[in-house]
Amino acid sequence: MASWLLALVTAFGAVFVLELPDKTTALTLVLTTRFHALPVVAGAAVAFTLQSIIAVGLGSAITLLPERLVAAAVAVLFGVGAFLLFREGFSRQDSDELGDQAASARPTASFLRAALTSFGMLFAAEWGDASQLAAVGVAARYAQPVAVMLGTWLALMAVTGLAVLVGRKIRSRVPAHWVQRGAGVVFGAFALVALVQAVLG
Repeated sequence: MASWLLALVTAFGAVFVLELPDKTTALTLVLTTRFHALPVVAGAAVAFTLQSIIAVGLGSAITLLPERLVAAAVAVLFGVGAFLLFREGFSRQDSDELGDQAASARPTASFLRAALTSFGMLFAAEWGDASQLAAVGVAARYAQPVAVMLGTWLALMAVTGLAVLVGRKIRSRVPAHWVQRGAGVVFGAFALVALVQAVLG
């Protein structure tokens, strides 16, 4: 039992510390400024559950995946996301300027669309991430896969919760079109980094 708890606490601590300054946290923050919090959390929960299972189940085999292919796919996802965010940001400016700011600031995407978008983006962003590799290492050290998976998932969701709280505060204070444009810049930066990784390996 002591080994199980130690594995859980170690996994939680390692992943939580690595995730706080990570792109996944920034991405969750951006998603929360675009969508309602509940579908973002739902998408994140499923994405992080799968990522935790993969990290523990596949172990070091994750490092054998072709990094350029993964990076290229991530670049495409973020690039498309950046384009859509910029398009929505500029189309919302007119309604904001007409005094419809409060209404336009509320996300209009359906729950399913928001959850699927959050799932796809967060799953891609977390793939091969430092926190995922940390979970692999903890799993190999303690041989307690359930504890490591639970600790990893709890850490990811804790960071997600913090990002959601911050995102909601931003959404209530910043005009919708500026939120969309700022999110587009973040997505574009992620796409550029992933593209560089795909080209340079």
